[in-house]
Amino acid sequence: MNEPLRTKPFAAFEWMLSGRYLRARRKEGFISVIAGFSFLGIMLGVATLIIVMAVMNGFRTELLSKILGLNGHLLVQPLESPLTDWKEVADRVSQVQGIRLAAPVVDGQALGSSPYNAAGVFVRGIRADDLNNLTSIARNIKQGTLDGFDEGQGVAIGRRLADQLSLHAGDSVTLVAPRGAVTPMGTTPRIKPYKIAAVFEIGMSEYDSTFVFMPLAEAQAYFNRANDVTSIEVYTDNPDKIDDFRKSVTEAAGRPVFLVDWRQRNSTFFNALQVERNVMFLILTLIVLVAALNIVSGLIMLVKDKGSDIAILRTMGASQGAIMRIFLITGAAIGVVGTLTGFIVGLVVCLNIESIRAFLSWLTSTELFSPELYFLSKLPAEIDARETSAVVIMALTLSFLATLYPSWRAARLDPVEALRYE
Repeated sequence: MNEPLRTKPFAAFEWMLSGRYLRARRKEGFISVIAGFSFLGIMLGVATLIIVMAVMNGFRTELLSKILGLNGHLLVQPLESPLTDWKEVADRVSQVQGIRLAAPVVDGQALGSSPYNAAGVFVRGIRADDLNNLTSIARNIKQGTLDGFDEGQGVAIGRRLADQLSLHAGDSVTLVAPRGAVTPMGTTPRIKPYKIAAVFEIGMSEYDSTFVFMPLAEAQAYFNRANDVTSIEVYTDNPDKIDDFRKSVTEAAGRPVFLVDWRQRNSTFFNALQVERNVMFLILTLIVLVAALNIVSGLIMLVKDKGSDIAILRTMGASQGAIMRIFLITGAAIGVVGTLTGFIVGLVVCLNIESIRAFLSWLTSTELFSPELYFLSKLPAEIDARETSAVVIMALTLSFLATLYPSWRAARLDPVEALRYE
């Protein structure tokens, strides 16, 4: 037998043979079908992973921005005595460095009704200046205006609530509170009509269908508050560093208070999102894994079919390393091309996710992303570069590992035995 030729690794003839093996002839059609399904599996797996992760990232980001845009990052509640000194406490807290807004609020539940319908509502009493500083509300007024909000008895309601009650700005909504005036016959419900000064839409259906903003003084009177407030909603410049504000806010309050941050108020919700995200990642990774196993089976069949070719190459002086690299390139090419194609498909879908959703909804005459179920009015997608890179690297790694055993088996094939069984 001739001495093996000393060629450089990944020489031109290795690439040429690998390319030829990828272009299967008619009698090798079954192997070509397996390679095609491996390519499609990796492409769909990578694309699906990228799309699902991007949608979940966008879902979390949008929900977080909506929730933190309306509710405070830190909630200051009274201890030992009611918050009758809320003005002084709010002024002191608002002077803490990094605090954007400290808004005293009165919260209560009521029944909103109109001549056409009724719905449960969450009433929040707030000062006009504080409401104007809530950009999620002030920048999303669809009807009416917040001018003179404190002077009159007007309220601001969400667009979905307005649609449910068939009301518009300028109409009146009747609010019914279970705890009203105390009479000898007991406590009677409080029923009072309010003019709708403004209709807002922040894009989160749960808030747009339940929130009613009322002037603070009117809310205190409506809910029988003795010149005190329920709590103070504190908004910071950086919600992710909320722990840094706890000590300074407690000191600035100057009285016994109990602090609850946004993570504690929404811990169950965001923990559920994180668990779902991790589980989906593991499930969808199985698609890529199955496609990688298809590469293994396809290459093993190709090695068995090309036994005589391997024997001839070895007889002509090709080294075991060269044989191994030929089949390594063949298998890896399927994985690399499938991964890159899936990456491109995933990016294209993510960048046009809302248009695709609208088209599919029109095509099937169904609502694919119901705001009542998913809270948001549109389907979000946020591509995370680090996460997307991890998906691509994982797919490439699995594809490369899948080629090692068949390639090693091809390199270990005995030329004499291969020719004997041809």
